[in-house]
Amino acid sequence: MNKDILICGVGGQGTVLASGIIAASAAAQGYAIHSAETIGMAQRGGSVTSHVRIGRAHSPLIPFGNADILLAFEPAEAVRNLRYLKEDGVVIVNTTATKPVTASLKDSDYDGSEMTDYIRKKCACIFVDSEKVTKEFGSSRFFNIIMLGIAAGSGKLELDKGTLQQQIEKRVPAAYVDINKQAFQRGYEIGSKAAAGQNL
Repeated sequence: MNKDILICGVGGQGTVLASGIIAASAAAQGYAIHSAETIGMAQRGGSVTSHVRIGRAHSPLIPFGNADILLAFEPAEAVRNLRYLKEDGVVIVNTTATKPVTASLKDSDYDGSEMTDYIRKKCACIFVDSEKVTKEFGSSRFFNIIMLGIAAGSGKLELDKGTLQQQIEKRVPAAYVDINKQAFQRGYEIGSKAAAGQNL
């Protein structure tokens, strides 16, 4: 299998953990892996982008127009990184905006809706509202694992579900393994419904 996955968001959303689980799962299944992160003032809500390349690759960075999946934790970051997506690629995007510091200072009304409208016109998409799906788990901190589950359940990730769950067990604190596995399963169900063309 050859697959390029770009994961983007802002600092604190857990994008690096999600990319690490994907990379480790692919390696556990015997695939060659190349990965890299670009982090800009992540702790202040800056952009975070992770490149995960499964299979043959000459560089850890995905060329423009080559990503099979864009896993976007924030709508503006999705738009910013659309140039990486191939023509028949898919975007899995959080519709809940994270207002940047500059917008907060200016009292901007940015809510991400213009971004999601733009994405909808440009490519195949799976939209997910982080506020809605994390409500049952009591915290937004589990959204990265839900997004991972959506990618797996959609069939686009093409990695073994059990292997992904094993990596979750290895990479999250023991006290949070069970709830993270529940979050993964919830995401997997959402992704499966999206693949079947059902309303989310």
